[in-house]
Amino acid sequence: MSVDQATVRRIAHLARIKVSDEDVPHLQEELNAILSFVEELASVDVEGIEPMTSVMPMPMKKRPDVVTDGGIADAIVANAPERDDHFFKVPKVVE
Repeated sequence: MSVDQATVRRIAHLARIKVSDEDVPHLQEELNAILSFVEELASVDVEGIEPMTSVMPMPMKKRPDVVTDGGIADAIVANAPERDDHFFKVPKVVE
């Protein structure tokens, strides 16, 4: 896949980046280089290779997946102008 100058301008427009006409060819080359590198990575056979989180093998630190209130509800609403128990009290905005 290669990127033409019209595509570079469209990408710049979508990203809201002002690109001068002199910079378009340079950006085209850079984008094409990035895409060719990605294509090269896609050609690598990774069948049977487990994903790694680090270069050095180490167990991941895990915590139990438990739902809690955090134990700091009073601290969270401590500076609220008005509160009711552990909830912020706000004026009614819709009738």
